[in-house]
Amino acid sequence: MLRSHFMRLFCAVFMALFAPQLVAAQEAPAVTQQQVQLDINSADAATIAAALEGVGMVKAEEIVAYREMFGNFSSIEELLEVKGIGAATVERNRHRILVINAP
Repeated sequence: MLRSHFMRLFCAVFMALFAPQLVAAQEAPAVTQQQVQLDINSADAATIAAALEGVGMVKAEEIVAYREMFGNFSSIEELLEVKGIGAATVERNRHRILVINAP
C-alpha cells in the first residue's frame, strides 16, 4: 500500500518536473539542414559535409584541399573548380554558403 502511494507521488513529481520540457522539446521546430549557413573559407571538412546537401566527406575534403592550395574562395561559383562539385550542387546549396574573408 505504501509502495503504491510512493509510486504515485514519484510519478506526479516526475511529470511536474520534466513534462514541460518534454512538451517544449516536441513542439520546438527542428533545425534543418536548410537553415544552416557556413563560411566556405573557414569551415572544416566535417562541417561542410554536414551543412551542404549532396556533399559528403570526400567532396568536403576536396573543397578544403582546394582552399588550402589556391587560397580563400572569392565567390560561390569558384566551387565549380573543385573536383566533384558541379553546377547542380552549387545551386542546391547556394543559400547555405557564405564567402567571408575573400581576398
